[in-house]
Amino acid sequence: MAFVEPVTLKARGLALVPLALTHEDGLRAAAADGELWKLRVTSVPEPQHTRSYIETALKTADRFAFAVTDEASGTVLGSTSFHDILPGVKRVEIGYTWYAERCQRTHVNTTCKLLMLTHAFDTLGCNVVGWRTDNFNFASQRAIERLGAKKDGVIRGHVMRRDGTIRDTVMYSLRAGEWPEVKAQLLYLLDKPRG
Repeated sequence: MAFVEPVTLKARGLALVPLALTHEDGLRAAAADGELWKLRVTSVPEPQHTRSYIETALKTADRFAFAVTDEASGTVLGSTSFHDILPGVKRVEIGYTWYAERCQRTHVNTTCKLLMLTHAFDTLGCNVVGWRTDNFNFASQRAIERLGAKKDGVIRGHVMRRDGTIRDTVMYSLRAGEWPEVKAQLLYLLDKPRG
């Protein structure tokens, strides 16, 4: 039995469903909303590479990818994954996360993180959940910090960006003992009136 088994996670009108080739058209449409593949600090697929993006996600041994969908309509809003899955130390990372532009700065990211963190800590019994992001992806860093994650440090000269430059990677984590307070904060953020 694998540490991370296929699962569908649902809350607040969203469903995180196991990513499949049937999501190709929906992912392409989500990425087109804002031409997200043009951002140099993200992993959003270019339209013509959507299928290979899904195929890569499906065959990567230490990654479990979700399509983020509107539960009522099934419309694909983006994608997110558990990755760098380490069963021996009960650690997963959350990443490869992106949403159609219309979903950004809405309840979508907070709800997805609540679902994934709840699954990681309360179902899988993880000790640590981590995140990593490009040192120039300031929006992602702010979003991760809003979740309550702690900055662990920066890995310099870590990986190649799609434009051929080499990025530094900012690492974050959240430990199991911090989860109850973070969960309460995420629920508060989701329940407070939006102005």
